[in-house]
Amino acid sequence: MTTPATPPPGVYTSRSRVTRNRAALAAAGLALALLGYLIGRLQGGAADPAPAAAAIPQGSAAASTPSAAPSSEPPPAPEGGTDAYTTIQAENATNQQGVEYEDTEDEGGGRNVGWVNNGDWLRYDQVNFGATPATRFAARVASDVGDGVTGQLVLHLDSPSAPSVGGLTVGYLGGWQSWQTQSTVITPVSGMHTLFITFSSQSGTELLNLNYFAFSH
Repeated sequence: MTTPATPPPGVYTSRSRVTRNRAALAAAGLALALLGYLIGRLQGGAADPAPAAAAIPQGSAAASTPSAAPSSEPPPAPEGGTDAYTTIQAENATNQQGVEYEDTEDEGGGRNVGWVNNGDWLRYDQVNFGATPATRFAARVASDVGDGVTGQLVLHLDSPSAPSVGGLTVGYLGGWQSWQTQSTVITPVSGMHTLFITFSSQSGTELLNLNYFAFSH
């Protein structure tokens, strides 16, 4: 039998080096691929955004919805007081001078202010006109004054001697219980005020009866 020739030592050394080089190249390629994957994850974020969004705790800043746009509505009226835009019964005055009250025959019943003469007045505290100014005034009035005789119902804010913001001139309406609604434009009024209604006439006689009144925009 012929014994195979033993390869020279240099052959084994050369093969071993090749094997090691291939293994090193494979490991380096794997490392580069892993590094590229990690860089891509860092730059591009999570591959699936749904799990990331679901992981945000409820109530956190990231989960909150955008705030609503600022409202264009006017600011609310000051709290309290008597709403100027509802019907204000004349007999509910905080204070008065010269007038008396009586049962009314007007629709809705109740009482009205009567026996109104020159120089009499009614006072209403904390009348709330709100932020949007009132521009009109309406009153339910009746009168049995003589022909050619008129009386003035005049509005003042915070003092009976303050400049007038408006008023009505009332003449004969058919009787002391013949009711009509009369209205007029007034100087714009907003905020909270003490309202004075004063009465004046040159006749020296009773002027009118007043059942209720209200303001409007």
